[in-house]
Amino acid sequence: MKILVTGGAGFIGSHLVDAFIDQGHEVSIIDNLITGRRENINPQATFHELDICDEGVADIFAQNRFDVLVHQAAQMDVRRSVEDPRYDADVNIMGTLNLLQAAAATGVKRILFASTGGAIYGEQIEFPAGEEHPAWPESPYGITKLSCERYIHFFAKNNDMSYMLLRYANVYGPRQNPHGEAGVVAIFSKMLLAGQHPVINGDGLQTRDFVYVGDVVRANVLALEHEGSDYVNIGTGIETNVNDIFRILNEATGAHAEEKHGPAKPGEQMRSVLSYDKAQRVLGWQPEVDLKQGLEETVAFFRELDAVAV
Repeated sequence: MKILVTGGAGFIGSHLVDAFIDQGHEVSIIDNLITGRRENINPQATFHELDICDEGVADIFAQNRFDVLVHQAAQMDVRRSVEDPRYDADVNIMGTLNLLQAAAATGVKRILFASTGGAIYGEQIEFPAGEEHPAWPESPYGITKLSCERYIHFFAKNNDMSYMLLRYANVYGPRQNPHGEAGVVAIFSKMLLAGQHPVINGDGLQTRDFVYVGDVVRANVLALEHEGSDYVNIGTGIETNVNDIFRILNEATGAHAEEKHGPAKPGEQMRSVLSYDKAQRVLGWQPEVDLKQGLEETVAFFRELDAVAV
């Protein structure tokens, strides 16, 4: 199949590109390289350095006639979305509409979409949250992702497409961007290896569902092969607080850093954990990499990266 991966130079997207190429698919990438890295790009993929909001997107679709759109590109910093909700909507909603219009006009048959389970449900009332949990996101980022899900349903229904909406938990692993506010595992790993002291926001008891990037890739591969349209959580069903993440990484890096806490971030969600029961029923998927193993592999990646940079 001919597959377009948006954000294919980024953290999750680049792993997906590798997997699809390994399966023998013909893969193209759209990425503006704002957060994506050129060194992540698989040399067997066709790369278009372009923003998903640009008019040139339509030309790329028209020239290539893709079978599948795998949409991973996004403004994904929750805190930035709170500070600048218009920018968040411009990228996530308008960029997605730009892609969907081009996909509909050129006969794309299937869409895989990186949605969010971590932000779409808001403060949970059930733990873990299943897909039927009320969706009342408390950040503009979560609102834009929910909006995109609805737009994808509309375009699919009216243009003979099918889709799978994958509501990711907190994805971590090799290639995650250690700069900025998002991605606590990558940020802490990089700082601890550099002999610096990460600061934990608040009391550190806020929990997240940490799912390894390799497991997320498997979910997308299964979703590509699945027929029909649906939406599923991709998580582990396990809550882990930020203090525990720090302690495991502190041990894995050998940093022995002191645990430091700073002010809590306003509006930060306190608990988030997803049920993967539906993904197991629909896709035959379940997480396979446990947290300790995944964190150790992530630390090994950043340690090797630092060694190469020296």
